[in-house]
Amino acid sequence: IIDEVHLLADERGAVIESVVARLHRLVESSHRQVRIVGLSATLPNYKDVASFLKVHPSRGLFFFGPEHRPVPLQQTFVGVTNVKDRFRREQKMNDVCYEVVSDSLRRGYQVMVFVHSRKGTGETARALTERAMKEGSLESLFITQGTERNGDAYTRYAERASKSRNKELTEHFYNGLGIHHAGMLRNDRKLSEQMFNDGAIKVLCCTATLAWGINLPAHTVVVKGTEVYNPEKGGAVDLSILDVQQIFDSAGCPQFDTSGEATLITSHDSLAPYLDKLIKAVPIESNFVKQLADHLNAEVACWNCCICSET
Repeated sequence: IIDEVHLLADERGAVIESVVARLHRLVESSHRQVRIVGLSATLPNYKDVASFLKVHPSRGLFFFGPEHRPVPLQQTFVGVTNVKDRFRREQKMNDVCYEVVSDSLRRGYQVMVFVHSRKGTGETARALTERAMKEGSLESLFITQGTERNGDAYTRYAERASKSRNKELTEHFYNGLGIHHAGMLRNDRKLSEQMFNDGAIKVLCCTATLAWGINLPAHTVVVKGTEVYNPEKGGAVDLSILDVQQIFDSAGCPQFDTSGEATLITSHDSLAPYLDKLIKAVPIESNFVKQLADHLNAEVACWNCCICSET
C-alpha cells in the first residue's frame, strides 16, 4: 500500500518509483501476482499515475471528487503582500487572522488557529486578545459568559484552569482562548481539548499535531503562516500540502457540523504552490531523473542489471 502516492513529485518520490519498478520486475520474473494500492487526496493526473502503477483503468481505478465529502468545505487563501521586516509581516498576518476569527465568532462558531511553533501558539493567542481589547470585542465575542449556552461549561472548567501549572493556559482561558502543543503536559493538553470540545473556550491556538487523529467541533480553521523550521535543512521550508489538507479537514467534522470553513494565510510569494495543488489541480511530475544515477548504481549493486556482453 502506497499512501500519499502524490509524493512521487517530491524529492523522495524517486524511492517510490524505484520500489514500484522492482515490484513489477518481481512479478515478471517470478510469475507471482502482487497487488499495489496507491492512495492520495491530491492527485489531479490520477490516470497517469494509474498507468505507471499498471492499474486496470476500468476495474482498478477509483476517483472520488469533492462531492463525496460529507460536509461541504469553503476554502479561502490570503496572500500577505511582501514585507521584508519579519515583525511587520507577522503583524499583518495577525490582523488578517483576527478578522477571520472575529467574523466566525459573530456567527456563533468556534475557531482553531494553527501555527507552526510551540511559542507561536501563545503569541498568537496574545495578539488576538490585544486586538480584541483594542476593538472592544473581547467580552462580547471571545469570553464565554455565564448566561450563554456554554456558560455552565466555562464555570465548570474555571477552577481546573486556575489550578493548571501552565500559566499561559490559565491566562488565555479567562480571555476565552486556549493553547495546545506537544510541549505542554499531557493533562494540560487534554484539558485544552475538553474545554474546546465542551464550548468553555471559543478559540484554540495550536500546532498541526492536533489535526491528526482528534476531531473537535471547529467550524472554522485558520492556518496562520506556512513557514516551518526544518532541522535537516537548517532553515524554514513551506508547510507540506498534506499537512494543509489535514488541517483543512479539521473544519466542520460531520458529527459536529453541516459545513466548514478553512482559511490559509501566507506570504504572497508562497501562495502560488498551494493554489496550484489545492485549487488549480496542477498535474504532478516525476523527479526520478534527478536521482537516476543513484538508483541505477543501486540496481547494479543488487545484480538486477548487467552489461550487454553478459546477456
